[in-house]
Amino acid sequence: MVLPEGFTLPSLPYLVGLGIGLAATVALLWAIDPPVSDWTVVAFAPWMATGAVLHVLYQQGAFPSILEPLFSTGAVYVTTAIVAGLVWIVATLLTAMRRNASTARQVGTIGTGVAITFTMFSLYLGAQGGSLNPFWPVVGAVVAGVVAALAWVFLSFTVTEAAAVTGKSGALVVFAHSLDGVSTAIGVDVLGAGERTPTSQAVLDLAGRLPVADTIGVGWLFVVVKVALALLVVWLFEEYVRDAPRQGRVLLGLVAAVGLGPGVHNLLLFAVSG
Repeated sequence: MVLPEGFTLPSLPYLVGLGIGLAATVALLWAIDPPVSDWTVVAFAPWMATGAVLHVLYQQGAFPSILEPLFSTGAVYVTTAIVAGLVWIVATLLTAMRRNASTARQVGTIGTGVAITFTMFSLYLGAQGGSLNPFWPVVGAVVAGVVAALAWVFLSFTVTEAAAVTGKSGALVVFAHSLDGVSTAIGVDVLGAGERTPTSQAVLDLAGRLPVADTIGVGWLFVVVKVALALLVVWLFEEYVRDAPRQGRVLLGLVAAVGLGPGVHNLLLFAVSG
């Protein structure tokens, strides 16, 4: 089992609708064939965060019942991917017509606005409920940034050219999984939260059997594993990005989403649940 506890599929009508929407979006993207650069991957980072924020709002009961299935554990990222894909399509067409606009800038700007708007709404609901406490989430974000920066410097000064070749896409992967690792460590060791993903729980269980578990906790090993895996992925993708930059960057973006989404979800949930 690698799926998180509580992972559910929406009912058949929603599942069919999401499937058709995703297939249509992918088909349109295939047809217009938008360019993919380092900045394109970065531009989708706010959309990765948006999916996480929408799921926190789902947990806060912010959506009407008819819309709730679209933002459940399994469906929220598909819903977000459809919207982000449609924005990418429109931005690509506008760029082609105007010839002086940046597709990545449009996608990133809209995504940032959407992410900030929903985040502020989630924080507002937390404040209204008297459960808003952003201290540890802010600490987690700062620590994750420091950890990612140190890991990226380490990669940059090794014999491999992975950092230079993968560029911003690779850096986003390292930061995303650093954020996921640090946020999980804070949740487990400081806030007493549980871990829903069986594979992650296995790492925490292993750390719990080590002699240092009683003094420094168990989350540190999860951070080490996440950062090490992120660096390994970036290193393995060096030749792929060099030979097929478009496909390589798309896959790096997907790898980044797997870390950034859970990381943002953890920190925002901690902030609004006290």
